[in-house]
Amino acid sequence: MTAALNNAPSVTVIGAGLAGCEAANILSSMGIKVRLCEMKPVKMTPAHHSEGFAELVCSNSLRAAAVENAIGLLKEELRRLGSLIMEAADRAEVPAGGALAVDRNEFSSYITAKIRNNPNVEIIEGEIVKVPEDEIVIVATGPLTSGALYDDIIRLTGDGGMHFFDAAAPIVSFDSIDMTKAFRASRYGKGGDDYINCPMTKEEYIAFRNELVLAERAEVKDFDKEIVFEGCMPIETMASRGEDTMRFGPLKPVGLIDPKTGKEPYACLQLRQDDRQSTMYNLVGFQTRLKWPEQKRVFGMIPGLGNAEYMRYGVMHRNSYLNSPKCLTKHYSLREYPKVFFAGQITGVEGYIESTASGYLAGYYAGLMALGIDNCFEPSADTCIGSMALYVSDPSVKHFTPMNANHGIMSPIAGRFKGKTGKKDRNRAIADRALDEIMQMKEFIDPLRKNS
Repeated sequence: MTAALNNAPSVTVIGAGLAGCEAANILSSMGIKVRLCEMKPVKMTPAHHSEGFAELVCSNSLRAAAVENAIGLLKEELRRLGSLIMEAADRAEVPAGGALAVDRNEFSSYITAKIRNNPNVEIIEGEIVKVPEDEIVIVATGPLTSGALYDDIIRLTGDGGMHFFDAAAPIVSFDSIDMTKAFRASRYGKGGDDYINCPMTKEEYIAFRNELVLAERAEVKDFDKEIVFEGCMPIETMASRGEDTMRFGPLKPVGLIDPKTGKEPYACLQLRQDDRQSTMYNLVGFQTRLKWPEQKRVFGMIPGLGNAEYMRYGVMHRNSYLNSPKCLTKHYSLREYPKVFFAGQITGVEGYIESTASGYLAGYYAGLMALGIDNCFEPSADTCIGSMALYVSDPSVKHFTPMNANHGIMSPIAGRFKGKTGKKDRNRAIADRALDEIMQMKEFIDPLRKNS
């Protein structure tokens, strides 16, 4: 710590995931002393594998890149606001067609170095078991918040807690993929040959589905009683919902032409590059709770994966989140304890970038409180970042479930958009409106930054 910070206002951030690191970065840029508490490597969760900050525990994809898509728009909003996470993502980008995907190790290493080398940030390693409610604090401990701290959060919120199950897809080595049976292409030719595709005939697909439905699953406590987030559903759960369900999901063949036949396959698995060196590929959409030997056996039925070497098997874990409309404000602070802020998936925002955005706003508002600034710029539902904050804090939402960024929670836009390009034109107009407002927010924030 530098001497200049000895008398500076301070904020504690608990958790060095994407949301916590984003919050710490915006706070430190405002000249605020940050105590960043992270329990790794002293204690690890079942989903974590490395000691680095901002670890991507599931997919390495940050999803769609184009601003006509809500998640693409949110990424651009964060870029313009000076997001550390987006800075790292753009540096660690790997080919992924129309999506933004990253080398997960390079991504985490960049953020870890930035945070550890920041003179305004003090790293405190070890588990925190109680929320310091009398000081300004941001709880960004994620959906795997550990027992004692989780219990203390429930004490503060007065709510019984909510949870759902999430999963990660397997990763295989490139050298073990049989490229005589697979081919490179992106759907509809967008992005070049960024994906490896494993085409399946009808007979191969039916045989695979039959084995998948019957395959032995790992025991996950209370799984059958709980909610599965639809955006991250286990592939075997999807298969059990109907014969063609997977062909309208991760195994959809549309937009892909098998060069061996010159036609669309009956079904097709895509594998996405997971590291910059192109040595690892993940099975897109294949989140699973199958036992590891069953993953190797059943997924080995897919053409091209018969001898696949698994760098990481798929896993499933329980995610916890708050009943946020009941207890959070639009600033991500507790209604009853205004100095206590929350950020990340524990708030019910779902996804890497959504978590990042909540961390940015929680850090921004906590920083304003620390500096004693009452009048501030608050992003509206015309923006993606603002619409999510308003959604998770809306007391009229009675059946709250995790939510990705989407146009449905943003303000409608005036005008009529017709023809083949009508939807794209409408979404572009939404993006233009949002980015205009974000630039106004940037003009308010920039003078507050002392370390930009």
